[in-house]
Amino acid sequence: MSSANASNAAKAGIGFGSALAITISWSVHQSILWAIIQGFFGWFYVIYYALTR
Repeated sequence: MSSANASNAAKAGIGFGSALAITISWSVHQSILWAIIQGFFGWFYVIYYALTR
C-alpha cells in the first residue's frame, strides 16, 4: 500500500469515526453541542460508548 493510499484510508477512518460519534451522541443526548464535542473526539467517544453500554 502506498503512503498516499494509507493517508486516504486514515482520513476516511477518522471521518467515519467522527460521523459515528456524532450519530451516537445525538441519539443519546439530542444536543448539537454534545454532538460537536463528541464528534471532535471521534473514535475515542465511540470506544468509550461501546465499553460503557
